[in-house]
Amino acid sequence: MAATNNAQYTYQATRISTATKEQLLLITYDIGIKACRTAENAMSAKTPDYDTANKEMIRAQEVIRELMVTLNKERGGEMADRLMQLYEYMYQLLVDANMKKEPDNIRTVRGMLEELKQTWESALLQLLQKYQEEHPEDQDLKAAMNELEGKKPETKTAVSYVNPVPAKNAKAGAFTLAG
Repeated sequence: MAATNNAQYTYQATRISTATKEQLLLITYDIGIKACRTAENAMSAKTPDYDTANKEMIRAQEVIRELMVTLNKERGGEMADRLMQLYEYMYQLLVDANMKKEPDNIRTVRGMLEELKQTWESALLQLLQKYQEEHPEDQDLKAAMNELEGKKPETKTAVSYVNPVPAKNAKAGAFTLAG
């Protein structure tokens, strides 16, 4: 069991330390979504586990706070301002859910996080596709795009990428709201 936990920790640490800003944003959304789902389940169980629900709602609140502090209002302009308002609303829903033991509020926040994550994933994929069109010689990016799109590698010696966006990607950091 300890070896499995160590391996999972090492994998997660590597995944985070090699991630681009865009990937970190998606990882952050994943953490928030998972925390909301766990809190929902704990609160909605036949015998509610309010301690677990509280712990996970606090984790989700921390995720939202992180999303708030990483917004670049200068570069993001009005869109960043609107996202900030949305994050503030989501944060308040979680506070209310925790105080009133209201799983519907948690479900609402989870849905919002899932939609935002999906939007960022689509934008990142479009950005990568455009970069690929402009740089067809970039084989690392081609392999990463194939993996993202669920295609089989073209060679028998293909490597599975922990970090699907190569470090040499000139477009890294292009999302103006990510930081």
